[in-house]
Amino acid sequence: MTKIESHRDLLVWQKAMDLAVLIYRLSSQFPSSETCRLVAQVTRSASSVPANIAEGHARATKRDYSHFLAIAKGSLMETETFVMLSVRLGYAGQADAQPVLDLITEISKMLTVLRSRLAQNPD
Repeated sequence: MTKIESHRDLLVWQKAMDLAVLIYRLSSQFPSSETCRLVAQVTRSASSVPANIAEGHARATKRDYSHFLAIAKGSLMETETFVMLSVRLGYAGQADAQPVLDLITEISKMLTVLRSRLAQNPD
């Protein structure tokens, strides 16, 4: 098992970074009229996921870390909602959105496991 020395060593952070890249690529196909609306919201929420994982990992206590993981999970669910909305609006096809949605599900499970491990081993 690899020692976790930085948030960059966390698989969940790496996958969250992958998700952010996928979201930027997916949303680049949205109509230009959505640049200041849906594109701005979905890219902000997606980039917030790895950012909150990183910030939480840097905090002094496991309680703080868990709090930031909860924020990351909220941003993840926000991202999922925007992706599903983009499919409903016809801005993204289901085939393009499905890998993104699958990754969101995987990251969500990873965040849940990490938070429960932190709860089992409090400061």
